[in-house]
Amino acid sequence: MLKQIEGSHAMAEAIALCRPEVVCAYPITPQTHIVEGLGELIKTGSLVDCEYINVESEFAALSVAIGASAAGARAYTATASQGLLFMMEAVYNASGLGLPIVMTLGNRAIGAPINIWNDHSDAMSARDSGWLQLFAETNQEAVDLHIQAFRIAEELSMPAMVCVDGFILTHAVERIDIPDQATVDAYLPPYDPVQVLDPAAPISIGAMVGPDAFTEVRFLAHYKQTQALGLIPEFAREFAEKFGRESGGLLRCYRTEDAELLVVAMGSVCGTIKDTIDEMRDDGIRIGLVTIVSFRPFPVEALRTALAGTKDVVVVEKSVAVGMGGQLADNVGVALRNLARAPRLHSAVAGLGGRPITRASLHHLFRQATVQPWEGTHFLDLNERVVGREIHRKRKSRRSGPTAENILRQLAIASGLPAAE
Repeated sequence: MLKQIEGSHAMAEAIALCRPEVVCAYPITPQTHIVEGLGELIKTGSLVDCEYINVESEFAALSVAIGASAAGARAYTATASQGLLFMMEAVYNASGLGLPIVMTLGNRAIGAPINIWNDHSDAMSARDSGWLQLFAETNQEAVDLHIQAFRIAEELSMPAMVCVDGFILTHAVERIDIPDQATVDAYLPPYDPVQVLDPAAPISIGAMVGPDAFTEVRFLAHYKQTQALGLIPEFAREFAEKFGRESGGLLRCYRTEDAELLVVAMGSVCGTIKDTIDEMRDDGIRIGLVTIVSFRPFPVEALRTALAGTKDVVVVEKSVAVGMGGQLADNVGVALRNLARAPRLHSAVAGLGGRPITRASLHHLFRQATVQPWEGTHFLDLNERVVGREIHRKRKSRRSGPTAENILRQLAIASGLPAAE
């Protein structure tokens, strides 16, 4: 059914169609509307046989989900940013225990300084935790990925994280196709847990593992991720057959057939990149886009095939590993290894803390990659004047003060506003 609906509420309706039995809720911007929406659906009786548990923290939210999943319930929760960091111990526990919890991550910058707007810093902090990480480009895909996430997670008995750009998707109101219950039921079978606490057949979930077995346990967790590389596209194809639209998979290609320059990105920025590509194609520039949907597991072979034969690759990403560079670019670099004629790789960090990524800036970035390649990580639209002044301040004075406040003061002065003392 087509609805004009906010992204968060659409995701809540899709999650409800997956028939969760336990929803653990602790609000943090920008995912709050999702758990609020689920609470309303339970209150009104639209979602039945589901216990809605208000908890006192993000750590408690995932801890309760772990307990529910271990007891044999289909469990769901959501978080964002600092909330994900607060639950990080439980994040690793969920994957280490092999529990198929589904969690929405409303992508938001991590402080300090405090910032509530979108980037992918939070997802990157959990990239090595053993969770599946699927990135939605649109709200329609966010709806679809949640349904697929439950299917994949329960097939492999491992947790799945659906990453949706905070505010850009979560708070956008648009037309979205919400499937009916019968179609979802035909795609997602009733939950049949691989492991469950049962007094009739006592087992231990979460036993201590020493050096004699820990390597094997971690290897098998890695093996599950490699299995997911085959199941994700398989379940995406089945989804397309049942729901009548393509969604999910490992990656997607846009105008890549004859491209000499390929862009790699993930999340909602891919829409702006597609518009930019269309404009540049009109100017005769052979450029295309590869959208990463599955960041974990990372589709090395599929990406290597997609990038083979092009001259330049520009990675646009909304996060940075401080002291190293872009995490996505680092993974793309792995995919380019062993190619007979590997393209030049260019890394661009953009949109940190919600900074707009404009078509004009992307035009300049993509053209620069073909005529003046750069090494290292490029920060798109970096205010070099402000940065230069702050570096000078640090060199000049031992007590130079906090960087964030100094920069805010500089920007206030530049805009003609009185600087706070």
